[in-house]
Amino acid sequence: MHLEILTPEKKVFDGEVSVATFPGSEGSFQVLDHHAPMISLLKEGAVEYRGKEGLQNVKISGGVVEVLKNRVIVLATGLAS
Repeated sequence: MHLEILTPEKKVFDGEVSVATFPGSEGSFQVLDHHAPMISLLKEGAVEYRGKEGLQNVKISGGVVEVLKNRVIVLATGLAS
């Protein structure tokens, strides 16, 4: 599936992944290939994903995620330190 992680300042990641885990507002959840369509709020935490380079993570300060037609778009409010 294709994952994009965006902040107001820049595109943090854009590529193919096999799995992604998100810090949902009601708890963490995982998305795999061909997941059902969904939209969720995200809280501060790490977005983890497995791509060509192995397991990676990006710490965000919150945002939203949309899953639709094997594309996952994260609109993060910013990067957490």
